[in-house]
Amino acid sequence: MTQKYIVHTYGCQMNDHDSEILAGMLQEMGYQPTDDEGQADIILLNTCCVRETAENKIWGKMGELTHIKSQNPAVILGICGCMAQQKEVAEKIRQKAPHMDLIFGTHNVHQLPELIERAREMDKTVMEVWETEGTVVENLPARRVDGVKALVTIMYGCNNYCTYCIVPYVRGRERSRQVKDIIQEIEGLVAEGYQEAMLLGQNVNSYGKDLEPKLDFADLLEEVDKIAGLNRIRFTTSHPRDFNDKLIDVIARSEKICDNIHLPVQAGSNRILKAMNRGYTKEYYLDLVDRIKKAIPHVALTTDLIVGFPGESEEDFLDTLDLVEKVQYSAAFTFVYNTRSGTPAAEMADQVPAEVKKERITRLIELQNFINLKKNQAEVGRVLEVLVEGSSKTNQDMLSGKDRANRTVVFPGSSEIKGKLVSVKIHTAKTWNLEGEMI
Repeated sequence: MTQKYIVHTYGCQMNDHDSEILAGMLQEMGYQPTDDEGQADIILLNTCCVRETAENKIWGKMGELTHIKSQNPAVILGICGCMAQQKEVAEKIRQKAPHMDLIFGTHNVHQLPELIERAREMDKTVMEVWETEGTVVENLPARRVDGVKALVTIMYGCNNYCTYCIVPYVRGRERSRQVKDIIQEIEGLVAEGYQEAMLLGQNVNSYGKDLEPKLDFADLLEEVDKIAGLNRIRFTTSHPRDFNDKLIDVIARSEKICDNIHLPVQAGSNRILKAMNRGYTKEYYLDLVDRIKKAIPHVALTTDLIVGFPGESEEDFLDTLDLVEKVQYSAAFTFVYNTRSGTPAAEMADQVPAEVKKERITRLIELQNFINLKKNQAEVGRVLEVLVEGSSKTNQDMLSGKDRANRTVVFPGSSEIKGKLVSVKIHTAKTWNLEGEMI
């Protein structure tokens, strides 16, 4: 009988793509996907450690898997990704969750087939967590199921060391893929029918700094822009400090690069930005936003915001609200600061009380929701180009897709046009999406 697998993914799009690679390797080994844990021969948890809530969910999931193991002792249970990359956490997993057969990190995903064989042969947990990153491993298989949009990693790691962030410690130093390998991958995706490529990196603006000959992210975008048959290019995420005028110019001139830029600011207070080690000021950020808007008039800017960073005063928080008012983001991902062991911010004095953080994030979300709705209402009556992704998640009788600004557009139509670019006239605006009719 065919053996089956499940990969549960937690965290960001980098993890989503890592899971696609894990699934691709499993299928090359002869395994087939299943949604039934009771039928699975391998269950992998690809983990995140950026936020405490993610870690709590993962510990809870590991607890649930004890029942699966008791019913089927032969099942291989594995945990990998950012949470497992922390050696002290990996050791804690081995001690507290002995039913987990396999523990490995972010640097050795490519070892999965070998690690599974070792887990089958041994009667104890196999733990393989590399302390340092190796070279980029190319030509790993990936199982993508979307069929319309594809995630393409262009670089790994991060050199920024923001004081609140665990990512550099679990993803390693920055390593860029060669341009030819990225182009070859995207050309293959286009040949399979994919319409859109999302270029991924912890800081895509740092792309190419480690390559010879020297080139940068703007150079890469120009090469991707030349790929015949590719209709849309997106990228995430960008560090404001490295977003230069050359990159702005390339985006403005391209018809394929979407008018949506995710530009995480994290806070609006210069004092807090310095404590976060972000490397820019509020004034620098607002000037950058102004240059982007002048070059790309219809740009939709989105961001990440952290509320309650250690030492954040009411005045600091009001600076963040002021920045949000000035920029007028199309969307914002808002988070309450929580401590991450091993980061400098975890040891800082003046940790903000939970009730204060809760009150502040409520005010921030209310403001951003008001802006979201106002900006969406401005789209009523306009005709937008929409890439059809499939049935709406909230209404199976409707189709859903994204416009170039990455807004969700819902409209009636046949599922046969999935993957097509269509024109939709907007008649209704909601906080989180737009509704319209194809024309």
